[in-house]
Amino acid sequence: MSDKDKLQKRREFRAFLFLTIVLAPVLSAAIVGGYGFLVWMYQLMAGPPGS
Repeated sequence: MSDKDKLQKRREFRAFLFLTIVLAPVLSAAIVGGYGFLVWMYQLMAGPPGS
């Protein structure tokens, strides 16, 4: 295995760690928070469910 291959594997591993440890939780929290905000705004305009 050459130094170039080792460097490539290290970069891929760091990218994987970044995606799984940082990006996935942040993205999922943003999606859930955004959906909650949309529901909150809708209920602010239309009233609570069943009213």
